[in-house]
Amino acid sequence: MDATDSSGLVSVITPICVIVGLIGVLVPMVPGLVLCWAGVAAWAVFGGHGATGWAVGIAATVVLALGFVAKYLVPGRNLKRAGVSNLTLFLGGVGGIIGFFLIPVVGLVIGFVLAIFLVELARHHDARAAWGSTKHALKAAGLSMLIELATGLIIAAVWLAGVFVA
Repeated sequence: MDATDSSGLVSVITPICVIVGLIGVLVPMVPGLVLCWAGVAAWAVFGGHGATGWAVGIAATVVLALGFVAKYLVPGRNLKRAGVSNLTLFLGGVGGIIGFFLIPVVGLVIGFVLAIFLVELARHHDARAAWGSTKHALKAAGLSMLIELATGLIIAAVWLAGVFVA
């Protein structure tokens, strides 16, 4: 492969981006979906696959947009029903970021859970109610991650279909 051969280079970079993106969905602080989409978009634009490439790029973009919307709306709706406020989630995110720097590897999760529990404890003045809200927030985070993983897998499937058609 020649270094100036953009089609060959994109053929190597795209699967790397998609695989790292799918792994990144499961690893906090890694933009998994964006990596998946960027790899497929590069394949679509620079791979020299003509109409197939453009169709794959457009389909991947639509899937990405729908995935982002679902990732935030579906868990958010469930949290509203459970009575967990946006402020609680924001403070949970801040706690997760602080935890990430204080305790390597697992600090993000510990900080998120602890912050949500403490905010809800201050709000409800009842440990059982606070833990219930914390469990709802954890379920929402898990659902969000599942939606993101499904979106990444659909983007990968669209790209693979394009590879076989092109």
